[in-house]
Amino acid sequence: MSSKSYQPDNVSSLPKCEECSRQFKSRSHLKIHERTHTGEKPYRCEECSRQFSQLSALKTHMQTHTGEKPYKCEECSKQFTQLSHLKTHMQTHTGEKPYKCEECSRQFTQLGHLKTHMQIHTGEKPFRCEECSKQFSTLGNLKTHMRTHTGEKPYRCEECSKQCSTLGNLKTHKRTHTGEKPYRCEECSKQCSTLGSLKTHMRTHTGEKPYRCEECSKQCSALGNLKSHMRTHTGEKPYNCEVCNRQFSHLCHLKKHKRTHTI
Repeated sequence: MSSKSYQPDNVSSLPKCEECSRQFKSRSHLKIHERTHTGEKPYRCEECSRQFSQLSALKTHMQTHTGEKPYKCEECSKQFTQLSHLKTHMQTHTGEKPYKCEECSRQFTQLGHLKTHMQIHTGEKPFRCEECSKQFSTLGNLKTHMRTHTGEKPYRCEECSKQCSTLGNLKTHKRTHTGEKPYRCEECSKQCSTLGSLKTHMRTHTGEKPYRCEECSKQCSALGNLKSHMRTHTGEKPYNCEVCNRQFSHLCHLKKHKRTHTI
């Protein structure tokens, strides 16, 4: 007999899903697949009652409760709950990026990242906000956006208890405590705490002013500067003195005014 794996003579005899006509090597595999159509999740976690369609998925989930991480990276000793996560992590050491975009040749470590990237080229945004109909290319971006409607801020700073809607915002905020400024200007070596701040600073070298006032055509290098300028047209004064109720169009003017109360 050939050493190759056995292949049935009649492929049509393989168990077939009645919903999508997909075929499987065994009835047990077909049964597991059918749960993607029925939504059946017979395996329940006794800790948190979360349900799963496969026993293996439940076992993997249980590690979030036990803290078990049986897969260790030999390079840096970081541990993982799943072998697939370790394999993905190993690419940070090897530099391997096996998935290439055929449009722009950008490479990725994971197929999921490539698929998400491809939406930049296709313009596909399959995830829609039910509140405002804004569309997003990833479910994660939609979930983050939804917090603008719900007000949810699940990330809390351990130093001052400030809450943030995204993990990225929390990391940026933490730099106000640590003083970390990881972004350096190549022109003058000034360091910034955020990439956005560095980009804004770079305009002092390039002279770029991408924000234009629709009233008088004045151009500004930062969106915040344009918003401040717009108050000269609208008369808006959003900063209020708590002592005398005098209002100001700029925060710096309010701070200067407050000193008159402390003298």
